[in-house]
Amino acid sequence: MDIHVVTADTFGTAEKELEGLPLICRRLNAEKEDVQRARYAEKLNPHCVASFGNGNNDRLLLKVAKEAGGLAIAVENGEGCALEAILNANIHVFGAVNALDLLLEPTRLRATLRF
Repeated sequence: MDIHVVTADTFGTAEKELEGLPLICRRLNAEKEDVQRARYAEKLNPHCVASFGNGNNDRLLLKVAKEAGGLAIAVENGEGCALEAILNANIHVFGAVNALDLLLEPTRLRATLRF
């Protein structure tokens, strides 16, 4: 599994915080972040993508993954979660740790997402 962090890095701390971790960090420019995120996911084969986000700028990323059959998770981390992010997700959870745990224990997802 490859981990990609796609960020506008609002606070300018992403590179330092992620230093030494086995992941790919892509910093976006401030213009049309939502479109940049969606295009990034499209290049990764979105059917195989698990995407996480909480803002309006994540809504298209989540939508691309969800519509392709991937996994789109709207994550509430205490700063709120935009309605458009929630509406374009398969599931809404509280906390990044809980969201990541869903990937470690897929039967939890099966119970939540089954019809």
